[in-house]
Amino acid sequence: MAFTEYADYDGLGLAALIRKGEVSAAEVTEAAIARIERHDGTLNAVVHKAYDEARATAAAGPADGPFHGVPFLIKDLSMPVKGWPRTSGSLFAQVPADAQDAELVRRYRAAGVVLLGKTNTPEFGIPGVTDSARLGPCRNPWNPDHTPGGSSGGSAAAVAAGMVPLAHASDGLGSIRIPAACCGLVGMKITRDRTPLGEPSDGALGFSVHHVVSRTVRDSAAMLDATGYPQAGDPFQPPAKAGSYLEETARSPGKLRIAWSAETPAGRPIPDEMMAALTRTVDLLKGLGHEVFERNLDIDWRLLYRAQGLASASNLAGTITRWIERLGREPQPGELGPLAQRGYDAGRRITGQQAFWAFQQLRLMNRQMLAAFEDFDVRLTPVMSTPAPRVDWLDPTMADTEEFDRRQAATYGTTPPANFTGQPSLSLPLWQSDTDLPIGMMFTGRFADEATLFRLAGQLEKEQPWKARRPPIWN
Repeated sequence: MAFTEYADYDGLGLAALIRKGEVSAAEVTEAAIARIERHDGTLNAVVHKAYDEARATAAAGPADGPFHGVPFLIKDLSMPVKGWPRTSGSLFAQVPADAQDAELVRRYRAAGVVLLGKTNTPEFGIPGVTDSARLGPCRNPWNPDHTPGGSSGGSAAAVAAGMVPLAHASDGLGSIRIPAACCGLVGMKITRDRTPLGEPSDGALGFSVHHVVSRTVRDSAAMLDATGYPQAGDPFQPPAKAGSYLEETARSPGKLRIAWSAETPAGRPIPDEMMAALTRTVDLLKGLGHEVFERNLDIDWRLLYRAQGLASASNLAGTITRWIERLGREPQPGELGPLAQRGYDAGRRITGQQAFWAFQQLRLMNRQMLAAFEDFDVRLTPVMSTPAPRVDWLDPTMADTEEFDRRQAATYGTTPPANFTGQPSLSLPLWQSDTDLPIGMMFTGRFADEATLFRLAGQLEKEQPWKARRPPIWN
């Protein structure tokens, strides 16, 4: 295989080449390393490089799973890898070397991947961008002046630039779907607890899930087939899937009832460019024979986010408390970034009564949102209110956290409800902006119904293909 051909294949495609003997796992690993070295000086996507370990794995022979010999990266947040450092994007909460693999990492290895290193993430995964005092800003291959989103921005930038065909990502309020939308990728936020979690902070709220960002729908489906089954002792196991997700991608979704909405939590209209992309999506779906109609969630967004803010701040304070117990000391001045320090301080002031009021309110509103899906199969919205913003405009290290909040609210807001309810929600890179930045559309399904989303995604990938689109920083 010529050196330049590596990035033309998705993960399953590379694995097929390796199995047929057309290329070796070692050669594929070297191709990935070369691309990381070529582009990471610009993108700052890969923050820990384990090249010697990757070469040894490739030479010894990776596991004979669906992704046999495929290069892969792990997000540097809440996911231990044996012998690797873990920073969580923080100057305070760091592990020099984890003692063992997390269960999900073991499943990735069993799927056949070759682990190359870890990807950039903001401190504790808090904002929807990837920047921190610890790891620095990550940049978007479509335009390095712009963010790749967050908090899985390092993984998304690496995949979009052709370093690896897919990479680990996690989503607590949109952190798979936002980077996928910013970087032109497929990003499935899976059903709550569909795959194993990394740390207690992931599971306490039930918001966070772990999966991948990828360039193709089939890679996302096949990796979920390989990793998406219960872990022993999991207290909240979702309903089992009916069959292979990979096979679902090739099946017709049938005629779906799809409710679309342009509503935003702040009540501000989305810009004309985003509205035009949403309208094109509606027309595309109607042309495919789906029943598509407008319908808002009709919820009290202010109340919803008030409850989420109390719950999230309490959880963050609990997370940092665990780090204090682990390290045997409090954070020193400046060790926590502005957002983490604010969240920690706020969380310590919240009473138990307030925290549990928040959990109760979220539970009540989750029932309201889930009930709406009794009348339709899929909900369609844009992932974001704008294309990817500039790195210097949406800066989580800025001292004025209230201004950062205003700017982030003008950019994001539609992704979190699926984290609260636990529903699967998928970003697909259907369109490009006037400035050639990707625009992602979000499809949210009924609880535990990834199958319908994968069928619809397979149909849309054929009708509105994105494989041939390449960012300026590529290959």
